[in-house]
Amino acid sequence: MARYTGPKTRIARKFGEAIFGADKVLSKKNYPPGQHGNTRKKKTSEYGTQLREKQKAKYTYGVLEKQFRNLFEKASRSKGITGEVLLQLLEARLDNVVFRLGIAPTRAAARQLVSHRHITVDGEVVNIPSYTVKPGQIIGVRERSKSLEVVANALSGFNHNKYPWIEWDQTSVGGKLLHLPERADIPENIKEQLIVELYSK
Repeated sequence: MARYTGPKTRIARKFGEAIFGADKVLSKKNYPPGQHGNTRKKKTSEYGTQLREKQKAKYTYGVLEKQFRNLFEKASRSKGITGEVLLQLLEARLDNVVFRLGIAPTRAAARQLVSHRHITVDGEVVNIPSYTVKPGQIIGVRERSKSLEVVANALSGFNHNKYPWIEWDQTSVGGKLLHLPERADIPENIKEQLIVELYSK
């Protein structure tokens, strides 16, 4: 399964944000990587700014170019504001919903849980991280996987009231996608309009 497996701190430093989660190195070196990262100030073109925003979104959600373009085309055919619909489609990915529920500490860990058949949708095992969760569907952890250390550690102290579009059920160690999130409820620092402008050229 294709995905980015390179150095994550280097990418986070490129964008100046902890897009992969807490990063000790980024907090010490909050400037671009490379020999001149701390000194060189280069003016970015309009295209460069738009491209950077698309790359940030792709890395944040762990999506490669072809998948991302397909999601954009689907968003552009849907009703509503294209950029917001794009983010909603990314948020509805199974690996992201598992992450939002607090079952995994990062999206990468959530993707692994899904791929290794630890996650169920409406009681059925689904091992496709890109699976689109629909409102009303229930995401859970397989019975034999509930004792996994990664799951227990992730759930410990997690605030399950964090996201209003998800309902947590402690007894089943899972939750329900109530509805797709509004843009204001998506915490990612992504300027989706720049992505729309980039693909519209």
